Amino acid sequence: MRWEDFRRSDNVEDRRGAGGGFGGGGGFRGGGLGLGGLIVVGLLAWATGINPAILLGGAEAIFGEGRQTQQEAPAARTGAPSDQLGQFASAVLAQTEDVWVELFKAQGKTYEKPRMVLFSGATRSGCGAAQSAMGPFYCPLDQKVYLDLSFFQELKDRFRAPGDFAAAYVIAHEVGHHVENQIGLLAKVQERQRQASREEANTLSVRVELMADCLAGVWAYHANDRFRILEAGDVEEALNAATAIGDDTLQKRSQGYAVPDSFTHGTSKQRSTWFTRGLKTGSMQQCNTFQGAI
Repeated sequence: MRWEDFRRSDNVEDRRGAGGGFGGGGGFRGGGLGLGGLIVVGLLAWATGINPAILLGGAEAIFGEGRQTQQEAPAARTGAPSDQLGQFASAVLAQTEDVWVELFKAQGKTYEKPRMVLFSGATRSGCGAAQSAMGPFYCPLDQKVYLDLSFFQELKDRFRAPGDFAAAYVIAHEVGHHVENQIGLLAKVQERQRQASREEANTLSVRVELMADCLAGVWAYHANDRFRILEAGDVEEALNAATAIGDDTLQKRSQGYAVPDSFTHGTSKQRSTWFTRGLKTGSMQQCNTFQGAI
């Protein structure tokens, strides 16, 4: 993926300690789930967009459940980071900004850019606490994407989904949730979930997550059209990542079998299909997962 010569976003809060990169990040030191379990929760959290701290507690942050914390966040450096991986994340965020500003403008709307919080070890969000082992998530209460960059190394080593475009897909998926929030979708889904059974609520979550995958594909289409970011093998990297974190794949990996009624973010096939749909069409209208079968 080409990214080195593109602009960096200043909408970054860097809460990490000195240094950074794939090797950074602290481990989970509390009780409860072990690191292996938290890694699985982290991938589920990224795949679903749910704040992992709240996922562990049974509430869904992506739909704004729970109270917004009033505690102060750690001091942060603002602007594009200086390390290579921080620069990469900032460049991808900048490309999502450029694409979504134009797409919203074409619809007569204004795109409010999200902020990205880079952290290592632990931090706080508007949706609750976060640990590095929990993975990336979007918090609609403060409209920020939270990301420990060491997650990408785990994605590569444990789930065999390496590559810079796979990492870009992760970021674009979280920004996709911000787009959903901007158009008012998340609030509507939350209201419907309150009146639904658990199975129906899970189905609604799947539709939200597949739409975010499709929106990530829409971003990739327009970013490539405008910036020529794609190189040989990039699309395969993203599809490999989408496959690696499908509900069926994760459940079979962790327990040996899948339970479809418990799916909250879609099968490997669904995730790769909806990302591909966005990538091929470049159309937000083609990402309506709430109409018809998925």
